[in-house]
Amino acid sequence: MSPERKDKLLTVLHKRQNNLTVVLENVEDPHNISAVMRTCDAVGIQDIYVLNTKIPKHKKWGYRSGSSAAKWLTSHQFDNLEACVTELRKNYQYIFTTHLSTDAVSLYDIDFTGSVALVFGNEHGGVSNELRALADGNFIIPQLGIVQSLNISVACAVSVYEAFRQKQLAGQYQSPSLPAERIEQIMEQWSISRHVILAQNKLAKSDNQM
Repeated sequence: MSPERKDKLLTVLHKRQNNLTVVLENVEDPHNISAVMRTCDAVGIQDIYVLNTKIPKHKKWGYRSGSSAAKWLTSHQFDNLEACVTELRKNYQYIFTTHLSTDAVSLYDIDFTGSVALVFGNEHGGVSNELRALADGNFIIPQLGIVQSLNISVACAVSVYEAFRQKQLAGQYQSPSLPAERIEQIMEQWSISRHVILAQNKLAKSDNQM
């Protein structure tokens, strides 16, 4: 890895936020997941949680694609709801689910300068009752239209960019949020992943020439 490449990756990692994550529960469309990952990468989210209790476990999302954000994020996959929530509680203080209910708070009333996990649910059924019962509350994105819903990737983008706005104003991107040992670990993983992708591309090119 060239010094320039290393400096660029370290600059990105120093902006990653240790106290903000996105949870996707039973999201079926891999394109939605890929879009969410690209948004998470853009605002400095390193860890993303994928919970599949009603649909099959996803394979890696576009891992070999140069434009994919999957290879830059740490994805935690679960098929057990309680295990996923237990892990979230170890790392984040609050868990908020997207759900239109009478007790839901506005997205803009959430304090994103703290430690927050945002949960987005299935494209058709939303977040499950079971997960909502274990969360700290529900939130909504204020809307003025007749159809009171957004595509999951759009809803996630709106939500995490509000978090980005608050955290930027609070100066939370000015110094590293991830522990030094975690940064070193991710750098090593990225280096290994890059070598794997290069080897795969070389093999594919060789196969095409045969």
